[in-house]
Parts: sequence; C-alpha cells; structure tokens
Amino acid sequence: MQVRLTQRGPLHAANGHLVETGYATRLIKAYDRSRIKAPKWRIKEWDYYLIANDSFCLALTVADNGYMGLDSISFIDLDAQTQATQTRMTAFPMGKRDLPPSSEGGRVAAQGKQYRMDFKVENGQRHLFGHMYDFSGPDQPLLFDIVLTQPPDDSIVMVTPFKNKPRAFYYNQKIPLMPAEGKVVLAGQEHLFSPASSFGTLDWGRGVWTYKNTWYWSSASGIVDGHRFALNLGYGFGDTSNATENMVFVDGVGYKLEDVVFDIPMKDGREEYLSPWRIQDNQGRLDLLFTPILDRASNTDFWLLGSDQHQVFGRFSGAVKPTPAMDIAVTNLTGFAEKVTNKW
Repeated sequence: MQVRLTQRGPLHAANGHLVETGYATRLIKAYDRSRIKAPKWRIKEWDYYLIANDSFCLALTVADNGYMGLDSISFIDLDAQTQATQTRMTAFPMGKRDLPPSSEGGRVAAQGKQYRMDFKVENGQRHLFGHMYDFSGPDQPLLFDIVLTQPPDDSIVMVTPFKNKPRAFYYNQKIPLMPAEGKVVLAGQEHLFSPASSFGTLDWGRGVWTYKNTWYWSSASGIVDGHRFALNLGYGFGDTSNATENMVFVDGVGYKLEDVVFDIPMKDGREEYLSPWRIQDNQGRLDLLFTPILDRASNTDFWLLGSDQHQVFGRFSGAVKPTPAMDIAVTNLTGFAEKVTNKW
C-alpha cells in the first residue's frame, strides 16, 4: 500500500503522536519541535547535501542529534578513486543549533576551529558556502561556494512511524536533480560544477529514532535518455506499511514505486561492497546494475554508540519503467548506494 498525504496541517497531534503517515511530493506537514513528546537528547535533525558530477562529489552535513552535534565534509574524486572526509563533533546541542523547521527556507550555519559551513535558502536557490582550513592537513584547505537552483519539481517526502513506539518517527524530504553551479577548491586546485552536468541532492531529516537501525539508501541524478532523471531508493528502518520512499523522477514528475531490494554480493558471510550490486523492485518496473567505484566506509564504536557506514559511489545501468507506456534506458548514471547501521 502507498498512502499519499494530501492535506496540509501539523505533523504531530497534541499528544505527540503522528497525525498521518505515508508519503507526499511536497513538504505539506508542519514540523514543530515543541509537539515532540521525547527527551531533547533523542531528537535528531540534519541537513545533508550531495553535489555530484561524473568526476567528483562534495558531501556536506550539519546535524543536531540531541546528545551530539556533527559537521562533516567529504570530497570524493571518482576519476582518481579517492575520497577524504573530515568530521567535527560537539556535545549535547539538543536543539541549540536551531535548524529550520522547514526545508523551504531559513539558514543553517555551523562553525568551529578552522571551519565554517553555511546553507542559505531563498528565492528558489540554495547557497552553500564555507571552508575547512585543515581539511587535508595544515596547508591543504578546502573551500566551497555552490548555488543549487531548485526547479518546482516533485520530491519524495516521508512520514515514517516505528512499530510499537508511538512517539518515534522520521520526517524526511529528499530533493534530487537541482542543477549545481560553483566550485570546490582543495589544496589550491579548483573543481568546477557546471549546471549542465552537475546536480545537488538534499536529504532533510527530522525525527526521533529507535536505538538501533539499519538502512539502505540510493540516490542518483543526471540526464538519461534525453530526460532529467533521478532515482531515490531505500528501505530498512521504521514501519513502511503505508509507504516506501522509492520514487523515480522524470522531467520533474515523481513516479512512485513499492518495495525494492539491494542485492549486495556476499563472500564468506560478508558483503563485498565493491562488487556489482543488483537493485530491483517487486513490480518489475526497475532493474538496475550498480557498478561500484569506491566505498566511503567508516566504522566507529563508542560502546553504547556506534556507526558502521558504507556509502558506495558508482554508476547505475539498466531499465526503469515509470509507467506502462514509458521505458527509460539508464546507462552509467553516477550516484551512490549505501548500507548504514547505527546504534544511536
């Protein structure tokens, strides 16, 4: 079942329970921290941007995870098959970072020793700029200044509950296919994003999560078969009986899918993330081969808290059938597919 939400209104009732669950193509439910009936240290809020073309990617995260603030910058060089990530953490922000209650406006700013990140949303554009002076060492700074233009397209918005946890939820919007213009300067070398071939994706999330979760997520944007095309595929956490987050986008229109499975090759009981994956849906509308280039992996374990992440960048090829009358042949579309397990 795929329940589409169409009525504007509050996300939460006065008792802290979700008013409705399902999916939408716009952010029609109003998020209000004051209605959440959970301790402040359990509320998780983040803005994550990925800006990518066929040669390199920049990933930016500003998060207020209640007990921990997290700011992260990653630069992925697909041609050289290398990546670098730097993360800064702070203790117990618990809402003090004042992340906006909507993806449609406002400003996200974070700063600390040797770095600053700023995301401004206004007039249909998202201006992302900042620096980390010690990104690759004392004399290798990273600077970025990028503008994403947001067309009036569909997105995928999810209101996801968790079984037997009536006050746990995840409110999420994924906005793909935003033409990107700007540059990253790393150690004095410029990397340019052109809106003809570079696209940004926003992962905007607000919620109260259960302690241990595993999720699978895949995203890609580009020009395919003469169309502006993107995919957002994922599963693994929460109660998705009312809706999944699976959607493909063609020329600004979102086409809903039901369930998907990421078939990650196994060897000796372990995933082989750098071998080709098969991604298929349960309706015969999507059949993709994902060929990995590099695995942006990290594994942290602080006893009660931990994260095992494999964000694998690569190319998608295969067939997508958004409607019975539409066939899209996908060839070497750049994107990523990931598996993440968190104790948080």
